[in-house]
Formats: sequence, structure tokens, C-alpha cells
Amino acid sequence: MRELRADGLQVSTGRAASGRPTWRRAISVGSRIWLFFALLVVAQSCGDPATVVVIGSDGAPRARLKVEVADTNQQRMVGLMFRDNLPADAGMLFVFKSPGRLSFWMKNTRIPLDMIFAGSTGRIVGIVANAEPFSETSLSVDGESQFVLEVNGGFCRKHGIQPGDRLKFEGFSPVAKD
Repeated sequence: MRELRADGLQVSTGRAASGRPTWRRAISVGSRIWLFFALLVVAQSCGDPATVVVIGSDGAPRARLKVEVADTNQQRMVGLMFRDNLPADAGMLFVFKSPGRLSFWMKNTRIPLDMIFAGSTGRIVGIVANAEPFSETSLSVDGESQFVLEVNGGFCRKHGIQPGDRLKFEGFSPVAKD
């Protein structure tokens, strides 16, 4: 229902002509809060893909990558196996629950990869460059890592990435699910 104020403006009283509250007033506060969070989740899932920026020890960005996140045991076991290619600006980030001495192999991996090992703060502790496809040799670096970023072979050399640089995570928080 609308009322005419003394200054000539019409204002809503919040009730329809039937006397019932308008829809805005009928939606409870709890429903509004639930709707807000549901829309927030949808907006996040439609947002930018997970991105990792490699920041040099001088603070300058060295590279920006769209990454697939391997944060479950099953995803980490499969990794980039059976792939014929990997886009130049893409990679896979392996996320573990806690830092440890990690090792990888290239069994069933068809493309050469650089493996960037980083500690819990994202600081790069070591790099395995140009890992040989299909090799079953265990590959690791000195020191403990919580994250391993796999990218195309030669990527680190091309972008000047080295131990001491840092991984910065954008659009997601890397947390292992199991």
C-alpha cells in the first residue's frame, strides 16, 4: 500500500492492499542470510580459476599459472599421468596435509615436467628440472615440502624460477582434504 506524504511523495508502507506484508518484509532475516551465503558460494565457484603466481626473491612476479589442485590422495596418485600436453600457462599443484620429504616419479607421465617443491609458507626449497617421461626413478629435493607444483619441462629455466622464490596462491586456499 502506498501513502501520500504531505510533501507529495508516495511511500510504501510495507503492506499490500490486502493488508499482508510485501514480499520484502515476508522473507525472514534467516532466509536472507542463507540466500546471501548461497549466492556467495555460487559466485566463488564461477570465479577465476585457481592461480599460482611465482614471486622472485626480489619481489617481482616471475610467472602466473592456472592450476589444477590435487588435494586428495586419489588426485595426487594420478597427477598428470596419461596427458599428452599441458598448456604453457598451466600446471598442477599437489597439496599435502603437512610438510615432509616428498618424492615423485614419472610413471605413465608422457610429457617432461619441472617439479617445484615448496614449504608450508610457499617458499621454494628445490626444483627438479625436466623430469624424464615414463621414468620410475624417485625424484625429490633436499628439505621438507608441503606443495609441489608441476609445470612443463623447461618452465623454470625460461622464467628464471629458483629456490628461494615463493608461490603465491590466488583464488583459493591450498588445503589437503586427505
